[in-house]
Parts: sequence; C-alpha cells; structure tokens
Amino acid sequence: MTMAAKAVERYRGPEYRRLLQAARRRLEGNGGTLEGSIGVGDPDEAERKALIGITGRYSEPGVKRIGVTLRELDAVVRAGTGGLGLVDLLETLGPPLRNRPREAALARAARDEAVRPAMESLLYESAEWYREWLDAVSRDGTASRLAGRPRTAGTLARAARVLEFLTTRPEDDAEITLAGLAAKITGHPKTLDHPAGLSTLVLRALAIRAGVPAPGTAEERRELWDRYEVVVDDLASRILVLNLPAGGEGLGEWLTAAARFGTPFQVTLHQLGTFAITLRAPVVHVCENPAVLRRAAAELGPDCPPLVCTEGRPSTAFHRLAGTAVHGGARLRYHGDFDWPGVDMAGAVARRYGAEPWRMTAADYLAGLANLGDLLEGDEHLRLTGRPVPAPWDPALGDSMREKGIAVYEEAVAEPLLADLGG
Repeated sequence: MTMAAKAVERYRGPEYRRLLQAARRRLEGNGGTLEGSIGVGDPDEAERKALIGITGRYSEPGVKRIGVTLRELDAVVRAGTGGLGLVDLLETLGPPLRNRPREAALARAARDEAVRPAMESLLYESAEWYREWLDAVSRDGTASRLAGRPRTAGTLARAARVLEFLTTRPEDDAEITLAGLAAKITGHPKTLDHPAGLSTLVLRALAIRAGVPAPGTAEERRELWDRYEVVVDDLASRILVLNLPAGGEGLGEWLTAAARFGTPFQVTLHQLGTFAITLRAPVVHVCENPAVLRRAAAELGPDCPPLVCTEGRPSTAFHRLAGTAVHGGARLRYHGDFDWPGVDMAGAVARRYGAEPWRMTAADYLAGLANLGDLLEGDEHLRLTGRPVPAPWDPALGDSMREKGIAVYEEAVAEPLLADLGG
C-alpha cells in the first residue's frame, strides 16, 4: 500500500468520522467550495487529539467544541496524502459528493417546466380556484415530485386539460363517463381511475372549485365527479321522485305504477340510459331534502303533484331527468336550502332549465327565520358559512341572508311547500 493510500485509510478512523461528516454536509450544501468552517461538539479524547493535530492549536480536555476552517482541513489533508484535497478525500472514502444547490436548481427548473403548461391555461387568468389549486400543488412539493419522474412529468398539463374541458363545456352538454373523459384527454380510458396521480390532482382542483374538502372515500370521489356530470357509476347517480307518471316500457311503467300508489321511487342514471321515457307533466316541483318529499308522500299521497328531490346537489341523473321533463314541455319549480350552496344550486337550475325559483324570495327566507324562533339561540350549525352567492331572481334575498347570517334549511319551511303542493 502506498503512503498516500495509507493516509487515506487513516481518515477512516472513528476519530475523524464526525469531522468528515460535517465537512461533507458543508461542501454538499455550498456546491463544493472551501468556504466557511466546521466543528465537532463535545469531542471525545481521540477526536480532541485528532483536531489538535489538524489545527495545530491546543484544546483542553472537556472542551465543548473544536472548530476548523475547510481551508485548514484541506491543507492538512493535502500535506498528509501527497496532494489529495479534501473533496478528493471525501470522494475516495465515498459516497460521491452531492452538489445540493445544483440539484435544487435543476429540481426548480423541472418543476417550473412541469407547471408551465398549467400556468398557460386560460383558467389561470379567469378562475381563482384554479390559481389556488396550482399554487397549492407548487408549494407542497406535489409539482416537484411529479417533475422528478419522467413518467409523471406531464401530469399537471394533462390535469389542466381535464379541468379546461369540464369548465368550458356547455351546461346542457351531455354527461360523460370517467373512462370517456380519460380517453378524450389522454387517449387511455383508465388514466383517471383512483388512485392515479392525475385523478388525485383533478379531484383536488374540483374540490377547491366546489368549496369542499378533498375527497377521501370512494363515495366522496364519486359524488365530486358527479357534481360535474362525470359518471363514475351510473347506478350510484340517482334521483328521488314522487308521482311522476311516464310513457315508455320498463322505467315508464314503473314510474306510472308508483305514482298510482303515491309512493316514492328512486330512479338511477342507469335506468334513464337504458329505458326511453316521455314526461308530459305541465309542472314538476323540485326540492333538495328528502324529508320534504317524504312528508308529501305521507300527507298527500297520490294527490301530490309531480315532485322530485335532488337529495343535495343535483346529480347527473337529475339533469338527465330534468332535461327529459323540460323537453316534454314541463315547467320546473325549484326550492332548496337558504344557505349559499342552496342559492347557488337554485341559480344553476334556473339558468339551465328556465326553472322558476319556488318560494325562494327574501320574504320566504325571513318567514322561515321567524319560524325557527328559539332554535337560533347558540346553534352554530345554522350560521351561514362560505362565499355569498347572488340571487338574480330576488337580489333582496342575498342581502337579507348576509344581514342575518343564518341558514334556513328546507325542512324548516316545509309547511308552505306542502300547502302549495296540496292546493
């Protein structure tokens, strides 16, 4: 073994381990320059003697820390190894030194390149929720992780195209299956299946857009897709109906039979896609909460006029059925909760189907508020939350809701709704 090799081996000793680890961290962090100093805290006796030999400065036993500049250490290493510098020594001892500033710069460049197509989307200028989403995935490391792997580097660009499609397609455009959406955007029908990264990214953006938490269960994911008329499961997308007789075999016969007995009937998107039906009801009332439809069935039975219930936000099945009803000449009358999502849904149904808001005025809201009485005291569940939504059919409604700050849910105003239905 040569003298230089023996000198290198000497630095494998335990007395140099922490010193060289500190040197490695500093050099990897500053790009390999011999600037700055390092040190060993609470050195043991072997470390103290080794550092005295390097610095030429005596340190008492029990000293708390001994420091040395990188240039001092480099000079001692070169003298002892016949010209091998500190960087060369660390490379020889292994592993190879990393250049962390350069790695970080390359990672930032890759991240910026991955984010760039998404930032060039028209949504970036027009939609606050889109900017919030892109900022979040850039800050939390998601974009960097995607950019760091060749197979996922283009995922953000594909997510942007999915979001553009869902945002810009006409409201009355036919629903699309999840597989069909994936194939349309990426050419492969399974790229939006859970738990693919593309699916997670898109759902995260749609949750921000909808003002709801990111979905954590299969049901929550299905409901969020369904909110934007992307069909994951046509058996799960459904609409509750009461007394809605229809023409046509199969579903039409079942609806007509259920109406004869005044019994509620669940209609799935699968049924609506399988059976062609015709609806000729002059007016179809729409409510949001099944408690209202349940009371209508119990109190009015077969005498209740056609009533459908969205059971929350209108599903794809609702839109299919509503479109069929309006195409057949029906007029929709819509009632929902007096909270901001309820007003938003009422406005969306009114725009899309020409629906008439049904007892959704400021006067109706204030009457419902009066009926709540003592229930308002200390009930945080009734506090209005979220972003206010305009009510174009009655601007005073939004003003009253903002002023009072209280939500009035549909069950609390069921009496006048049932009076209308029974009249």
